[in-house]
This record gives sequence, structure tokens and C-alpha cells, in this order.
Amino acid sequence: MPPIEVSLYEAVGGERFFEQLVDHFYDGVAADPVLLRLYPDQEDLGPARRRLTLFLVQYWGGPTTYTDERGHPRLRMRHFPFAIGPEERDHWLARMQAAVDAMDPAPEVREALERYFAMAAEAMRNQD
Repeated sequence: MPPIEVSLYEAVGGERFFEQLVDHFYDGVAADPVLLRLYPDQEDLGPARRRLTLFLVQYWGGPTTYTDERGHPRLRMRHFPFAIGPEERDHWLARMQAAVDAMDPAPEVREALERYFAMAAEAMRNQD
């Protein structure tokens, strides 16, 4: 009988893991002027925290609340209004790496997250 595969969402215990990961990330964003300038409402990052949490939950195999509420993710289109160059990409990736480090997930989870975040950070870049 083949092994039963579980989603990364299930492997990390569900939504709470992603809520905490995103909280660590946005705590870093709030202290990073390079990233903070990308947020129209710098005083209230709560809605951005929620959107990223819902997206990551869905991406990694959890409920589809993100799509149910916002439609297809269309990440490049949603990020197009913001000037994202190498500096912004690198800051974003550093903050996300710090969040992953704070969560200290199992090695296979860490590898999957880091691989995805590196790809996503570069994919959102729209400036040289």
C-alpha cells in the first residue's frame, strides 16, 4: 500500500502555523522602512496579515477562503501597482526567512517554504 501523503498545511498542524508565521513576518515589515513604504495603510497592517495568511493556508493545502473571498490570487497583477525591485525583493525575502527561522519547522517543511518564498519573491519583482 502506498504511503498516505499529507499537505504541508496538515503537516504543520493547520492554520495556526501560518498565522504565527505571518505575524513574525509582519512584525518585521513594521520595522522595515523599505517594505513599509509598499503598504498604503502603514498604520494598520491587519488586513495585509489576514490576506497573506489566507493565501498561504490555501496554497499549502488548507481551506480555500482566500479564493472564496478575493477570487483567483493573480499575485503578479495584485502586486503590479507597487515598485518591487531587487532591494524590496531582498528585504521581503529576509523578513520571510526570519519568520521561518522563528517558527523553526521540520527540515522538509523549512525546505519547501524557503524554496517557494525565494521563487515568489523573484516572481513579484517588477523593477530592475
